[in-house]
Order: sequence, then structure tokens, then C-alpha cells
Amino acid sequence: MIRAFQWDLARQVERLPVLLDLLPRYAEWGYQQLYLHLEDAVDYPSLPGIARTDAYAWSDLEELVATAARHGIRVVPIVNLLGHTQYLIKHPDYRDLNELRDPVTGEPLPNGQICPLHPRTLEVADALLRDVAPLCTAGIVHVGLDESFHLGKHPLSRAEIEQIGLAAHFARYVGKLHHLATKRGLRMGIWADMLALLPEAIPQLPRGIVAYDWYYYTFGRLPRMELRNYATYDLAPALAAQGISYWACPMNGAFRYEPAPVYGERLANIVSWWRRAKATQAEGLLVTSWEAYRLALETTTLVDAAAASLWLDADAPEDPAGLLARGLRRLHGLGAARARTAAGQLLAGDTHAFAGYHRWEINTRWDTVAARRESPAPFAREARRLARLEAAPPVPGSRAQVATIRFQRYLAVRDAFVRSAGLALARLRRAQAKNQITHHQSQITAALAACDVFAEELRAGRTAAKAMWATSRDPRVFATGHNASILDDDAARLKSWRAWLKAAARNPKKIRSASPMGGAWQLQFTVHNVAPALQKVIVEQRGADGLWRELHSRFLIEFRAAAARPKARLQREFSCPVNDPSAPLRIALRGLGQVRVGHITLTDGVTELRPSGLTPAARPMLGQPAPLTGWPVLDWANNADALDLTFPQPEKD
Repeated sequence: MIRAFQWDLARQVERLPVLLDLLPRYAEWGYQQLYLHLEDAVDYPSLPGIARTDAYAWSDLEELVATAARHGIRVVPIVNLLGHTQYLIKHPDYRDLNELRDPVTGEPLPNGQICPLHPRTLEVADALLRDVAPLCTAGIVHVGLDESFHLGKHPLSRAEIEQIGLAAHFARYVGKLHHLATKRGLRMGIWADMLALLPEAIPQLPRGIVAYDWYYYTFGRLPRMELRNYATYDLAPALAAQGISYWACPMNGAFRYEPAPVYGERLANIVSWWRRAKATQAEGLLVTSWEAYRLALETTTLVDAAAASLWLDADAPEDPAGLLARGLRRLHGLGAARARTAAGQLLAGDTHAFAGYHRWEINTRWDTVAARRESPAPFAREARRLARLEAAPPVPGSRAQVATIRFQRYLAVRDAFVRSAGLALARLRRAQAKNQITHHQSQITAALAACDVFAEELRAGRTAAKAMWATSRDPRVFATGHNASILDDDAARLKSWRAWLKAAARNPKKIRSASPMGGAWQLQFTVHNVAPALQKVIVEQRGADGLWRELHSRFLIEFRAAAARPKARLQREFSCPVNDPSAPLRIALRGLGQVRVGHITLTDGVTELRPSGLTPAARPMLGQPAPLTGWPVLDWANNADALDLTFPQPEKD
């Protein structure tokens, strides 16, 4: 079985010397192939203008491939040629390739994916394959094709689908790309998620291609599919019958906004795929890595080092603790006892992982987090635990690990601070309602003092984020990074909160107005995600013109193993600022699947209103069960279901 790893350079450019230094280590760990996810991170000779400003020069890529070859590692470039082709569409010269068009003018939209039937699509694809062919030292080119949910939106593709069907439309495009690859002497690989959604396409695919099956949570015999309420599926028999090679693909890193891998779950996912790869006699195991821009590269490298025990060690453990301990020994040279202790410390952090949209919402808004019915206490405990780890880090000699723990502590402190500020706002309003002027002035003084303490934590968080970045990236461009952007936004919100508090001290009437920590009123409710799939909850309010406008929305994806099951029974708080309590409100659902909503209240911190017609115990269901077959229709513009809310009118002061 071939062992492979991946670097997602499309999402995060790393310093070339860092990557070159890692290659001999990966060779020592038994990895044989390197997959490079590229998009606009390189300057393609045939497509000038596509590369972004921090992209690698073509000579850099050639040096990377040549160095890998010297260490016995062959390279497979990943060149997305259907979904995830925003890197092409962003450029005016290639905008017209977009599948998505303006419904009125027919002009291409600025975002989307390329249309398989556009007259220039194969020309552009051929140019890209011509460029990367010399880099394909493993004899394979990977063309992506995953998550291509916009199929059939262009008039040309829609017409073909009406004639031959969606599966045949997809398979026909795969065949065209396969022809371009084979004329350059290359095998072609594709991600397998589209085949799980369109299994009838498999018998129509060209023989000899490679299908890379992926799913990023632990599983038993069969992987699952999020879009179908985590129903199991099995592509291996049909692919084998069609002469298509099968690869197993776990993931080593973080989902989108996580500052570090959830080590236990990542290693459990790798073990699940390792077992399946052996059971299906898969051609290879590819440990993928995605969106590594918020973490230190060393943390995902540790997972790769841990995974290597599965094939390097005759007595390889298959539990996360055992694997992680061996990875720490392999990467950092720790002794056996110290490695076991360090592994336990890192795995303990999984309990408080900064994962899922319910945690990530604080990155973009504080007024939807501060007024949730959540205690700051668990986040304060999390911060104290991380402070102890910071004082005695699991890997003292690792700048990346120490900085990561410091940054994680900042995130926990921020969670506690924002929720505490929400409680302070509610206390201020109650004091103001009782005309307790002296009391609310002392509360404002205390809130401003808390701002001063948090400002120090914010500075420490920025120092930690810079240190994480500098371990593998150019420190001169830290300000362009995703964590830097989060910290800048936090600083701006803190400044606004301070200004609001000072204004409230001068004019107590302002206390009942909207603030950075909450609206004049706040809609609060609990979402019970009883059957996870791909849902988005939206709060809307109707204006005087009769139009419904979105006030707030949130995806329900957790990115945790506990949520990756058909009946997860997750409960998450929602809170949304409402400045006009008299205008109609509704809770809407989009995407795929069902949720229940309950414990709905509208409050200004003093008065609490409940919706008419609903008992306090009511939990109405929204949506329909996620379909277990067929092509998923992901409509993020229109509501699949909605619950209209009517509240009694609050008494005026």
C-alpha cells in the first residue's frame, strides 16, 4: 500500500526552506508520495495573472519536486478543475467560465465553479495539465472535482443534463479530462465524494482512473456521508468492478478556524481509514491536510509522524494516545515516559477544542455570543487549564506547541470575557430600570476594568499568533494572516465596547440601547440538532415594506466526532440582537435536514417575553429529513421551513 501525505499550499503558503527540510523526515517516516494542493499558490506559465501575490515562483515548485525525488518521494499535483475553481473565476479573463450566471443579464457571477461545457474549459484545463505534467513524478495528476454542487446551473450544462442525466453529464466530463491526462502519459485522480452522491456515474467512468475516498471522522466498517444524516456508503466494490483504483483518505489537521488539530479525533480517523484500506486492499492511504492557515504547521506534522507508526512499527498501537506518544518521540525526540505524558496532555485539550460554528461565531460577532444563555465559567476553567499547560508545556522545546497553547488560552479568555460582558450588560439594565444610579456607575467602572485586563490578554494573544505564524511562514506578512485579522477585529470590538460603556456612564438612558454586546432586545432560543446533516438556522425580521431581512444566521456543523452520527442530540444556544421588538420575527431553516427549536424568549435584560401559542416546553420541528438518495439541492437563498413568532408587545417605559 502506498503511503502519502498532502500540503494545502493553496490555502497557506509556507516558507520553501521549511518544506524542503521536512521532506527527508517524511521519507524516514515511510511516506512515498506528496500531494500538493495548489490552486493560485503558483505562477502557472500558461495562465499568467492567476497566481496571487504571495505565490511560489515556478522555479520554487520545481525545486520542491526535485528535492522530494532525491528523498524517494514522488509528487502528485492537485489541480482543481470543477469545484473549488474560484482561483480561475476570480480573474476577469476566466470569469466567463463560471457555471453560475445572473438570472436577468446572463452574465457570469463573481463566485462559483467552472462549467464543464463552456467552450474554453477544456482549453484552460489542457493548459494547466501541460504546465504541471513535468511535476507529476508519481505519474498521476489529481484534478479534484469534489463538492461541485453547482452542476447544471449554466444553460449549456442544464441542457445536457436534461438530455442524458446528471450522472452521465459528470462522467462525460471526467472522460474528457481523462483524455487530456492520458495524452500526457498520466493517470488521473479525482475525489470520490461526487461518486458517493452519483453512484450511477461509476459504470460510465473511464477505467484506470484513481478515486480518493474521504471522510474526516472516526467510523466502523464503512465511512459516512454528512449530507445524508451520516448514512454509511461503500464505493469500493463498484469502483473495483469498473477498474478504478481506490484510495483511503483521512485528514490530519484542523477544520477552518481551529488553532490546532483535535488530536484524538484526527488519529482515530486515520486509524479508521487504515483499517478500511487494508480491508479493501486499497492502492494507497493519503493523509490529507486542509486550510492550515490558523495553526502552526508543526502541529499537523506531528499527526503525520504519529500516523507513520501504523506501518513503521510491528507493534503499532491503534489508540490515539499510543500513536501520539510515538509521534512525539519521532518528531521531537522525547523519551518514552515524557512522550506518554505529553500525549495525554495534548489529548486532554481535545475536550475544550475551539471547533464548530457555535464556537467560531465569536470571531465575527460578539453581540450574538455575549447574550447567549451560557455561563462564562466553563470557558474560564478552560483558560486556567491552558494557563497551567503554558507554564509547563508538553513539548517545552517546541516554539510552535508553546505558542499554540498560548493562543488557545487567549481564545478561551475571550470566550469568558465576552460572556461575562453580556452578564454585566444585563445587570446594568436591571440597575437602570430600578433607577439605581450609584449601583450602575460602579458596574460600569468594573466593566471598564475588565476591558483593561482583556486588552492585556489580547496583546498576549497577538504575540502568540505571531509566534505560531513565524515557525513556518514569513513573519513580515503576519498582518495578512487569518489569525491577525481575528485579533484586529477583536481589538476594534473592544474599543467599541469601551466607548459604549463610557457613553452609558455619562447618559444612563443609553444602557437600554444596542451595544457591541447585544441589541436593545435579544431573541434567544435553543436549537436541538437531533439529526445532523447540513443545516443553517436563520433569524429574520419583517420590515415596514413587508420584506423579510436576515438578522443573523449560523451553520450547525460541529466538526466533532460526537456530532457525526445520525442521532447526535446536540443542543446549542442562539442569540440575536433585535432593535425593534414590535416587528414580526421568524426562525428559518435552510440546507438539508431537520432541527427542533425551543426555549424561545425575547428579552431586553429586564423584561422577558415568550412567543404566543407556544408553551415553554414546546420544541417545534423545522425542515424535512435529509434525503438518503439523489443529488442534494443546497439552497442557501430560500427557506426550507420557518417558524413565525408573535410576542406580546412590551410595555413602554
